[in-house]
Amino acid sequence: MLDAQSIRPDQVPNRAGVGYKAQHLDDILQNPDSIGWIEIHAENYMGDGGRPIAQLRHLRERFAVSCHGVGLSIGAEGPLDQDHLNRLKKLVDWLEPGLFSEHLAWSTHDSHFLNDLLPVPYTQATVDRVVAHINQVQDTVGQQMLLENPSTYVAFEESDRTEIAFLSEVASRSGCGLLLDVNNVFVSATNQNYSPEGYIDAFPTDLVGELHLGGHEEDADDFGATLLIDSHSRPVVDPVWALYEYTLAKAGPRPTLIEWDNDIPEWDTLATEAARADRLLSSVAARAD
Repeated sequence: MLDAQSIRPDQVPNRAGVGYKAQHLDDILQNPDSIGWIEIHAENYMGDGGRPIAQLRHLRERFAVSCHGVGLSIGAEGPLDQDHLNRLKKLVDWLEPGLFSEHLAWSTHDSHFLNDLLPVPYTQATVDRVVAHINQVQDTVGQQMLLENPSTYVAFEESDRTEIAFLSEVASRSGCGLLLDVNNVFVSATNQNYSPEGYIDAFPTDLVGELHLGGHEEDADDFGATLLIDSHSRPVVDPVWALYEYTLAKAGPRPTLIEWDNDIPEWDTLATEAARADRLLSSVAARAD
């Protein structure tokens, strides 16, 4: 188990950040005060050189960076891919991100990689497996990992505990922190008909090192009930902003990512979302003073 003090949140300020996309490079460099930090997907920067690495090295000189992995398959039944883990360590060694995170999900089976983040049942066997995988990651990388709560659409019948109980035990046993995705909470609560505020009330916010905000799409299931899809392709909707305010009131300010990975908008749209989050963060910080 990695010592929890290894986290370095002071390198990522309690401001809004954005997921970095290369088409926004010039806008970011021309308007550096519009965001507090950037987040990158680790798998996009595991090469040995080229323009993406050069751009990231340049940005790293000016911004704090959070490194978010999407390919470790922490919840998979099989062992972690050691080659992938070695590439991740190489990236983290030179990037020195202030925060490092991964999803509670699986995306591999045997030698096959699935282009999706699939849920896990909340059982003791899954807890044991996820803890072992997180320990391996943290020991290899040498930095605390934040584990992100998933967006879910159905519940496993075999689950014998709540998502929050699962995450809390994993964090307690591994020393990992938690990444609280507020949009994921809203999506899951809507799809499974529970209170998103109740989820936040029960969540161990003292373990949260980063918050995520993103957009979702609305659909309907086979029975006509609302079904929300975590698409990262839209602006944050007002009910999620309200849930974010509710979360900040309980947790206090945390580095907050505006997550937008599909149908990427012009920079001004992202900057406007980041500015709204920054205003809320500043308001909470002022009340705390």
